[in-house]
Amino acid sequence: MKLSAKIKQHKGQHPFFTFEFFPPRTDQGFENLVPRICRLSNLHPLAISITWGAGGSTKERTLELAGVTQEQNGLDTVMHLTCTNMKVGMVDEALSAAKQRGIESILALRGDPPRGQEEWTPIDPRFQHGIDLVRYIRASPYASTFSVGVAAYPDGHTERLNDEDKEIGYLKQSVDAGADFIMTQLFYDVDNFVRWVKKVRAAGISVPIIPSVMPIQTYATFIRLTKLCGSRVPDSVMSALEPIKSDDRLVKDYGVELAVEMVRRITTESDIPGIHLCTLNLEKSVTRVLETLQWTPAHAPVHNKLIADTPGDVLHPSPQTDNLDLVITPETATDKATVGLKDIPATGCQVGSGELNNAASWDDFPNGRFGDVKSPAYGELGPWGSFGQTYTNPLAHLGHPTTLDDLTHIFVDYLDGRIPTTPFSPTSLSPESRPILPELRALTARGWWTVGSQPAVDGVSSSDEVVGWGPRAGYVFQKCFVEFFCEEADVQRVARAAEERGEGWVDWFAGNYKGECRGNIPENGRNAVTWGVFPGQEIVQTTIIERESFCSWKEEAFGIWSDWASFYRPDSEERKLLEDVRDRRWLVSVVHHDYKNPGALWEFLKGVGEDDGTL
Repeated sequence: MKLSAKIKQHKGQHPFFTFEFFPPRTDQGFENLVPRICRLSNLHPLAISITWGAGGSTKERTLELAGVTQEQNGLDTVMHLTCTNMKVGMVDEALSAAKQRGIESILALRGDPPRGQEEWTPIDPRFQHGIDLVRYIRASPYASTFSVGVAAYPDGHTERLNDEDKEIGYLKQSVDAGADFIMTQLFYDVDNFVRWVKKVRAAGISVPIIPSVMPIQTYATFIRLTKLCGSRVPDSVMSALEPIKSDDRLVKDYGVELAVEMVRRITTESDIPGIHLCTLNLEKSVTRVLETLQWTPAHAPVHNKLIADTPGDVLHPSPQTDNLDLVITPETATDKATVGLKDIPATGCQVGSGELNNAASWDDFPNGRFGDVKSPAYGELGPWGSFGQTYTNPLAHLGHPTTLDDLTHIFVDYLDGRIPTTPFSPTSLSPESRPILPELRALTARGWWTVGSQPAVDGVSSSDEVVGWGPRAGYVFQKCFVEFFCEEADVQRVARAAEERGEGWVDWFAGNYKGECRGNIPENGRNAVTWGVFPGQEIVQTTIIERESFCSWKEEAFGIWSDWASFYRPDSEERKLLEDVRDRRWLVSVVHHDYKNPGALWEFLKGVGEDDGTL
């Protein structure tokens, strides 16, 4: 059913809620997201939404996941659809595929900001803004097929932060063009949201507004996403987070409390029929929010119902019932419900055995770029579920590189703090990198441009403000690794050095834009490079480097080179340089397993090339 129609028909005991998921970047993550959605579906969301990757990068996974949820699980699904950076005909293909899968609701988004300055033109010139997509759908054979929603920005669009009236005017135009619901960007300032809603209504916009609420999962993720989204963060929120920011468990707990408080205020202080919960493909926090609000099936009126502790248990009457309907308890919904999806691979729903028995713990303390490739939440997210960075105009501080030396200076300037970001690093250098800054600088000055790293850590307190994570009263460990771009000849030198001098301590991967991937790690080998030991639980491994995770990151990394190049005019020297680097250089990841020796990796890399006289 169309989302707009479901909202009109909703007569529940509480406001409705929807969930947002994104298609995981890996096959294992995708496979393991399916039972997670299955469990969360037992909480009875009005609908779910599936995001569309930046520039359509996850197009096939979006359609596949939306098909599973809509066709096989019977969940009314809202499919996100972006219009920029889309090849000609891709919008028609996506709409046709959505219709074939029974999807009846689309969230029309512009997607990533246009690259570059005035020379930039969209790949398909018909689609430059979300309203273009709304108009196109309403004028197409799909006009009556879909309920169409658009995005709104209570805290202001990142490109128009100081022009709220103009932004609301654009929103009104989109509604007049045929949008029948509005979904907001995430926010944390409820006072501002309530004020904004009144202003939107005063502008003559009457369609349902669905606010997006994202429970805080980790302090680092919260800071990164609010920065990317331009979200206003009340002083009270920052004051509450400051003393607990290094304790992931307390941050999660506060995130649930804050989300509950926000939802209660939103639904009582404005004409909001329901909320949209951004899950980040995690399940515990959103479930706790709904349980605290008493919006789960377990808190529904118990007229003529029975309670089952697990799907396989014998039904037993509750004190208020004498009939045979089933009520699923919160524990059932969050941990054991695996029914409802057809044709799921056996490993997807067998939560009671093997590695999947700990599926919920994958995402307790996400740390580092890689995470666990099996996790449904694997990967880094930007606004609206897109991966990678969001830029409006990087030319101001990146200048106009035309030589390899120019690029070396950019990466060194970033390490030295002379420029705030690079296309590979949307924030300033992490404090965690400072202990190895001389080594990173030396490697980068050599022409091996570093884009990721971590120092060796041997049993540091989990409450440490720089490298700590997880609950307090624990210890964390890290193996030193570094990622950099270099020439193919340098890859060969790293490989030879690892074989001749590595003595089993050094593992490496290397990949290029053409899709080649090399390394000395066995096909199914997995390197845990970050782990923690905490009271009362198994060892937690939060960052794992393996072939699938490296290849996934490799694709994103070379895509960043393409994006960077597209800021410059076609045939310009800058674009030629950046595209040549993308085509010729290799991304290399090197791990040294001796975490007790903080200088081991750097001594190894310092010697790479000495055997053939290149140093």
